[in-house]
Formats: sequence, structure tokens, C-alpha cells
Amino acid sequence: MKAVVMNNIGGREMLEHVERPEPVAGPGQALVEIAFAGVNFMDIGVRQGMAWTETPNPKILGVEGAGRVVAVGDGVEGLAPGQRVAWVYAPGSYAERIAIPATSLVPVPDAIDDRTAASVMMQGLTASHFATDFYPVQPGDVAFIHAAAGGLGLLLTQIVKLRGGQVIGRVSSDEKVAAAKEAGADHVIVDAQGRFAKEALRLTEGEGVHVVYDGSGPKTFQGSLDMLRRSGVFCWYGPVLGGPGPLDIMSLPKSIKIGYAVFLDHVPTPELLRARSAQLFDWIAQGKLSVRIGGEYPLADAAAAHADMESRKTMGKLLLVP
Repeated sequence: MKAVVMNNIGGREMLEHVERPEPVAGPGQALVEIAFAGVNFMDIGVRQGMAWTETPNPKILGVEGAGRVVAVGDGVEGLAPGQRVAWVYAPGSYAERIAIPATSLVPVPDAIDDRTAASVMMQGLTASHFATDFYPVQPGDVAFIHAAAGGLGLLLTQIVKLRGGQVIGRVSSDEKVAAAKEAGADHVIVDAQGRFAKEALRLTEGEGVHVVYDGSGPKTFQGSLDMLRRSGVFCWYGPVLGGPGPLDIMSLPKSIKIGYAVFLDHVPTPELLRARSAQLFDWIAQGKLSVRIGGEYPLADAAAAHADMESRKTMGKLLLVP
């Protein structure tokens, strides 16, 4: 089968479209034909040596996708050949086929197509964690969302609105404003220089926001702190762009609460993974949540997808098509 591997830690030139041995479903696994694989910043982090360092190179990238079960291994119940499934953390998803633990798969309902299912797993479950678990948004809360036109930002905006919150979104260019507003953002700030806090405070009449979701790296950290109201919550995520450095906890202002949100804490069991995925699919089927596809690339063009994602010019979810 064809797959995209990283031959070593480094830039996009380390990615190669190669022939790999056919995977086989072992005990407790299912063999899946991949229809679409999701592209995530995590994949870039792996390529740059931030994760999976214990796995020798060359290794197949990717953790997310949707497809159809081809075969099941011994001991697998509840899955059968021909069944449509999706997954959110199965290393080796940049490929035509993959052997996945059955406990990592969720059934995809008929109302959800493969493209949508592959697009919503990582970013949808992350957005769900942020807005319902890490900080359960309440009616009237004001949330500030960085990168509001990205795949995660668009889903997070919609979920905050579903819970009755208000959204102030930040985007890096005028071209992204319409996408953020279409997702439901009440206000959109265009800012690529880290000067957003003053405008957020103006929009909240000096009170500040209840929660800020920041995965934009060190350059936005101080501004995110500055815009929080008393006892506000700072949701920090996304390791690829780096952290803010050491923090003096006694220097934190306004009794704020700050934490690093990891989506796997939202789905620590197969039961929760399936329940929370089903909630996302229900919202989509009911027209309450929409998924924007920012680009589709042949599997062989994974490096181009990485380049576009790293440019920060894309809007919505990027997919690979084996």
C-alpha cells in the first residue's frame, strides 16, 4: 500500500510517499480502508521532533481519519466488514489502509459522510472539551477565540454559541472575517501583531472576557492574560508553536485560572469517545454544527498540505485523500 512517512526529524522535505507492507488486523484490531485522513498541527509537531521520538524512523504520520472496515481480528465485537468508522488517535493514518484497535473506532451514522467524519474528530472533540469540560460555557459568558477562522476555531465558536455564550474571535487577515462571522462570532478582530487585548476590553466595557482559548504561541500569551476578567479562565493549548516560558504563579493577575487543555482528557475511555463523537455527529445531522473543509490534497501531496497549514493562511480543515 501507499503511505506518507517521515524519514527523519526536520522540514517538509522529510516527507516521502512510499510503498509500505500491507497492514493486518491483529487480535482486538480492525483493518480499515481509509477514505480521508485529517491533517493536524500535531503532525507537524511530530515531524519537527516534538512527539513520537521513541518510534524509529521512517514512520507513517497522521492520527485521524474515516473509512470502511475491511476485516476484523480475533476478539473484536461490534464491528464488521463494510461498516463505516472514524478515529481520532491512530498513528499511521497517512496511508491507504491501517490496522487500528477496535476500541479507538467510532461508528459513523448514515447521515454523516466520510469527508465530514474525518474532519470533525480531532478538532471537534477538542472544541467540545474546551467549551463543555475544561470551561463549561454558560449563557451570557464571553469567550475570546484565537485563530477563529481555523478548523478548530470555527467549531469552537459554534459550540460556544450552542451553549449560549458570546464570541469575540481573532483572525490574522481581512479575508478570514467572513468565515468567523458565518460560524457565529459576535465580533471579529483582525490582528496579526498581538494588539487584540485593548479591543477585547473595549468590547466588554472594560470587564474582560470570561474565557480565552489560545493556541497561537508565546506572542499572544500576555495579551490573553490582559483581556481576562476577574476569576477568568485561560485555556492554553497547542504545543507546536511553543509555550510562554516559566511562569511566576504569584504574578498572575485578577485571580485568574490557567491550564493546559488536552483533548484526550475529554475521551479517556472508549465509551466516552463514542458518546462524545455521537454528540458531534448529532449536532451536524441537526444542522447545529457545520464543518468547513479548507482543502483536499492527494495523499502524495502531504508536504503541500503541511506547507499551507504552516503558512496560517488556510481556513477550515485540511484533508488527505489516499
